[in-house]
Amino acid sequence: MSAIRNVYCVGRNYRLHAEELGNEVPTSPMIFLKPSHAAVPFSTDSLVLPANQGEIHYEAELVVRIGRDYERGLSAEQLVDGVALGIDFTLRDVQSVLKKKGHPWTAAKGFKNSAPVTDFVPFPGDQGWLDNEFALLKNDQQVQLGSTRNMIFSLETIIEHIGETYGLSAGDIIFTGTPEGVGPVVAGDTFELIYAGQSLGICRIAQ
Repeated sequence: MSAIRNVYCVGRNYRLHAEELGNEVPTSPMIFLKPSHAAVPFSTDSLVLPANQGEIHYEAELVVRIGRDYERGLSAEQLVDGVALGIDFTLRDVQSVLKKKGHPWTAAKGFKNSAPVTDFVPFPGDQGWLDNEFALLKNDQQVQLGSTRNMIFSLETIIEHIGETYGLSAGDIIFTGTPEGVGPVVAGDTFELIYAGQSLGICRIAQ
């Protein structure tokens, strides 16, 4: 995996996912960060996740890689040079406590190995971005199916918001949000990520 700089994530970008967790649907992009150490290759036989911190949930997401420094007026097609799939692993019990206290989500979202990412494939262009579905298989059973047409905020909106508010440069990646169907993870689970009908990788959680 080539060097990754910032790992931006979009929270609650699919309405049904926000609703399944009992969260309000945002009116502007809700951005949080994971440390770059959270991003690891997806294809592994023994991904280690934290134990004894409560329930861990999977959240499959389309991930885009920024290929050049952000400039106002550039389109997503001009800025994005690759697309991948990843899982935003979340310590759900920890997150619930943090939300109640009004604290940042870092402890629940930013732990090591919490953002495994497949290899990147060329960005399919604006139309391909809209037409290609993605899916997550857990132990060979489909548990999530996503379409960017169901995103609350478009890729253009997300990139402009991050670029103008925080800055966006070559090497940054963006997790663009997860569709409904998130659920718990246990040791030994196997996950497979499918994009446009093709498998991009298989990952197994360490026992």
